[in-house]
Amino acid sequence: MRASALLFLCSLVVARADWPQWRGPSANGIAPDKDVPAEWGPGRNIAWKVPLTGLGTSTPIIWGDRVFLTSQIGDSPSEGYDFAGASVARRMGRAPAVQLAVHAFSRTTGKLLWEYKFDAPRPMPSVHIKHNLASPSCATDGKLVYAWMGTGQLVALDMDGKLVWKRDLGKEYGPFEIQWGHGSSPLLYKESLILLCDHQGKAYLLSLDKRSGKQLWKVDRGNDRRAYSTPFIIPGKNGDELVINSSERIDVVDPATGAPLWHLGEFNRVPVPTPVFHNGVLYTSRGYNSGPYMAVRTGAKSEVKWQVPTGAPYVSSLLYYDGLIYMVNEMGIASCVDAETGKLLWRERLGGVFSASPVAAAGKVYLINEDGDAVVLAAGRQLKILHRNKLGERTLASPSISQGQIFLRTDQHLICIGKTGQS
Repeated sequence: MRASALLFLCSLVVARADWPQWRGPSANGIAPDKDVPAEWGPGRNIAWKVPLTGLGTSTPIIWGDRVFLTSQIGDSPSEGYDFAGASVARRMGRAPAVQLAVHAFSRTTGKLLWEYKFDAPRPMPSVHIKHNLASPSCATDGKLVYAWMGTGQLVALDMDGKLVWKRDLGKEYGPFEIQWGHGSSPLLYKESLILLCDHQGKAYLLSLDKRSGKQLWKVDRGNDRRAYSTPFIIPGKNGDELVINSSERIDVVDPATGAPLWHLGEFNRVPVPTPVFHNGVLYTSRGYNSGPYMAVRTGAKSEVKWQVPTGAPYVSSLLYYDGLIYMVNEMGIASCVDAETGKLLWRERLGGVFSASPVAAAGKVYLINEDGDAVVLAAGRQLKILHRNKLGERTLASPSISQGQIFLRTDQHLICIGKTGQS
């Protein structure tokens, strides 16, 4: 049977209009919602706005009436540099013990429902000035919430915030040693939780039983690999395939065993973006320094359909929406490309620095820069800006869309844009 349990789960999620993982119900940044706001600001379309006790760049995750988020409370060592013109990070200040937290909020009111905290180990890994130990997004199947931190600590909580199981991969398998800090989010697949640990020390791919946390399989991937991207599932001729954007190349493996299936691409120093998939074609950028982006026909006889050697974003992922590829880079330059041919349709400097990945719904594309300024486009082959919306708060986390509402995480607040009373 070629229809996988994952695709069945995704169809259920789409029907519910939840946002259960990084990049949404189908891991492509697209929400099925038919009515989503294009305009907001002070006193306009803000359903609620609640303060946050910690920092993070993780995406809000939504299931039913709950919104889940991770945070770091207290500062960890930072390294690296910022891009010219980038917004300034708010610092939390030194604390006796840096804590990591999982929060659950009411999607209707924004009320904090529960909070699960635990201490980060010492010494802590260093992180890039733009992010912290709470960069990975949660994942949920509606029964448990899985939160993975940049220390390697992993917790599975029930929907009321009670601990079901926990692991510390940093202690069990070796320190989390990756320049600028870990960024990959957990992936739920059938009855497993898949975790990519491509680090400069020991690199590995790990599958755990999602109910107990027990190891199902572990594949060593050598040394001196780097990946900040999140793996995702695509359908293959003989079953599901797991796609990994890593420094050596793009690897595709069997999600049931971790066994290699096929691979493509050349070395790229810092792979951050997550690829997207549509109708047998993988659309991907490789990250770092205006690198290449391409379309690849998938499978054992994979081949590059088209490739553009430069111009892709360093950090944010591509968006495929209705036959077009949208992207915006760190210098605020947005582009739209024909997905069939790779032809550039338009390019425009929007201003600001962009780290958040674009999302789409209801014929609109949402691009949000680090100053919290959102540019909302009408999807299409010609550039049409519908609205420019300002929040005035540093925003690195990618937005989520669920049941006609947009959820934004800034340094200071969790914000719900849209009508209230939806559940």
